[in-house]
Amino acid sequence: MNTPFDTEQPVHPRRSLIGRLRASFLTGLVVIAPVGLTMWLIWTVVGWIDGWVLPLVPKAYHPDRMIQDFFGLDPSSQINVRGLGVLIFLIFTIIVGFTAKGLLGRSFIRFAESLVERTPVVRTIYSGIKQISETIFAQSERSFETACLIEYPRRGIWALGFISTSAKGEVAEKSDPSGEVMSVFLPTTPNPTSGFLLFVPKKDVIELDMSVEDSAKLVISAGLVYPSGLPDPNGQQDLVQLMENVEAKEKQKTEETVN
Repeated sequence: MNTPFDTEQPVHPRRSLIGRLRASFLTGLVVIAPVGLTMWLIWTVVGWIDGWVLPLVPKAYHPDRMIQDFFGLDPSSQINVRGLGVLIFLIFTIIVGFTAKGLLGRSFIRFAESLVERTPVVRTIYSGIKQISETIFAQSERSFETACLIEYPRRGIWALGFISTSAKGEVAEKSDPSGEVMSVFLPTTPNPTSGFLLFVPKKDVIELDMSVEDSAKLVISAGLVYPSGLPDPNGQQDLVQLMENVEAKEKQKTEETVN
């Protein structure tokens, strides 16, 4: 029996079957998409490496052929086994690195480089690739670990970039002798692997507190994914929280439709 002092209980509208199915589909998509894309990317990279390495391995030692011989299967049956090429590549790279650190390996490298230096076209390609490799792998200072803002392509328009290094040599001497010049990589959207190399005075570079990962997400998503205001120790939103957000948004849409 209701009295005048009873508070009115809010009526929660029931969602239709289509609404519940849509909410379940979106929740499942939140779970499947990150896992599926990650597995697809790993599977593709492993297959790409196998495609380069396995042709150098005798066919009798291919994993699919060994499985066919072991179980007595029909040779025409297709068994896609990946990973052997990656394992061979890792072992070969470790052996080459271990050998190159020794006296015999260094002598062989010097001899091979002397032959390359005598070849006109190969010499240019090899020297360029070697310089890039030394810059990336053998450089002691920290690079591409700071995101920044610069005014580009004109004053008043801001662009997101990544600080590479401090400019050196002739570039530093002739660009701005009065102050330090920074090398800034300005990526393009949505493909951050391409972009522009800019030499900007340090006074015009604004360093950001956001991580490089958050900055890359901002570039790839064309400004749709912004980092949260508070620092997240995990660097990403919890999967359960994402599912709860999807459920809450679907519930809000249902209430708005009923009202």
